[in-house]
Amino acid sequence: MIFEIAEIDVTEGQEEAFVAAVSEAAPHFKAAKGCHSLKLARSIEMPSRFRLIVGWETVDNHMVDFRESPGFSAWRALASPFFAAPPRVEHVAYTLEAF
Repeated sequence: MIFEIAEIDVTEGQEEAFVAAVSEAAPHFKAAKGCHSLKLARSIEMPSRFRLIVGWETVDNHMVDFRESPGFSAWRALASPFFAAPPRVEHVAYTLEAF
């Protein structure tokens, strides 16, 4: 399994609306091929910055299957009005799980 980590800066004052939009978009992720989990974390030091962490079976499940689906279009329509800048996205895989 791999994880998509999207760092998303939200327009100040729109944080709660953004969280609601992500919640509304969650079923689109859940229905996506190879999607195992979705979590949203908010920065303590920078409250307008979020990390969307999505577990995928493969990078292609995210970059091809999901991005070419109606679910991706729905996600972007719901969330993008709150973006202060384009999200920064990367994929990671655990190399060590110590405890």
